[in-house]
Amino acid sequence: MLRVGIIGCGDIANLNVLGYLHSQDTEIVAVSDTDIKKARDKLEQWGLRTIKIYSDYREMINREDLDIVEILTPHHLHGPMTEFCAKRGIKGISVQKPMAHTITDCEKMIRICEEEQVKLKVYENFRFYPVYLKAKELLEDGIIGELSNFRINSINAGGPSIPRDLKSTVWRQNFEICGGGPWVYDDGIHKFSMGLWLMGQERVEKVYSWIDYFSAVFDGPSYILWRYPKGNVDESPRFGIMEITIAPNLYYPTNYYVCDEYIEISGTKGLMWINQCTCGGNFISKSPHFPPIIVYTNGEVNTYGNDLPRDWRYSFINSTEHFIEVMKSGEKPIYNGEQGKNLSIFAKMAHLSDQQKRVVYWEEMTSENEQNRSCSVEAPKDINGARLHKYFMRIRRDFKKGIKEGLIHKELKYDKDLLSE
Repeated sequence: MLRVGIIGCGDIANLNVLGYLHSQDTEIVAVSDTDIKKARDKLEQWGLRTIKIYSDYREMINREDLDIVEILTPHHLHGPMTEFCAKRGIKGISVQKPMAHTITDCEKMIRICEEEQVKLKVYENFRFYPVYLKAKELLEDGIIGELSNFRINSINAGGPSIPRDLKSTVWRQNFEICGGGPWVYDDGIHKFSMGLWLMGQERVEKVYSWIDYFSAVFDGPSYILWRYPKGNVDESPRFGIMEITIAPNLYYPTNYYVCDEYIEISGTKGLMWINQCTCGGNFISKSPHFPPIIVYTNGEVNTYGNDLPRDWRYSFINSTEHFIEVMKSGEKPIYNGEQGKNLSIFAKMAHLSDQQKRVVYWEEMTSENEQNRSCSVEAPKDINGARLHKYFMRIRRDFKKGIKEGLIHKELKYDKDLLSE
């Protein structure tokens, strides 16, 4: 039985815990959080009332005989926490994406875990979403031929959704802690991950982006364009695009966060559309107009994945089950340290391009250039904070109007519903 400790009991812990609760091979024996009351509330919610709570993660690591540690804290803490755990003999470390707030910390984490023979996993759950797994299988079977273009629309809607801890929203707006913006760097890692994995790529060649700060603190709407490396001179160029759409007044009930994803992939023989991920399982998922996967090829339109579980929770459960198997078998995790660093580089390229108003190349993104500040991501300047107040005022006004019109999600369920299956 693998003994598990969790560092950080914020919002995302409700989902990361599911794979362990469903596993016959693990036991959660302790959690750590600087807010003891919050940790106690989470344990009550998870049905783990009797396990130990520590206010200092170092005390938990030193006292408990742990096999796996989940690090679910602000990004600037990932590096020092990983180092401490690795040097104290923890053999499996799962770090919530992004891997770290800097490339320098990513490389240090990789080096230390290699020296200490630790399995380091960067927790990017989209890679394990059942619909995306099916889409990848179809693409590898050549259903639309050779892949040429990738497009993802990341829509930030109005909800209603799960309640969120205000503290988690605030620190994500601090570039020094987050490593970038909350939508492009924090949430965007998921989308950049799909832009690589579904297209069969490890990295990109170059990125150009335009990022607006309409709401003053959130990095959107945004438009990010990239080119994949060419295998040879005769190969057709391949591109990818991510659009971050702001739709704060869009009625979009979800049991999770108020963003969703729609992907289109072009190939030499056809087209593929993939509907939803983060809000998977809501009322749109149940509509016949949005099947999981649509493929057009050979003059025909077909749908796939209608029998798959579309609830987002399964991406977390599958990801954790994968890491448990890795710990048992000795194989490499998905994503390992190098893959996690690549995702951080990709997301930082988008910020740097907007910041310096130019095309940014992969080779520029090194720890050396980060330290001499030639590729250092900085917070935007001259942001008008008054716009944020007006932004939220408009959202509240439209929500009140929507509630009067009956647009309210009366079946919003989350924590207890997750644990009951």
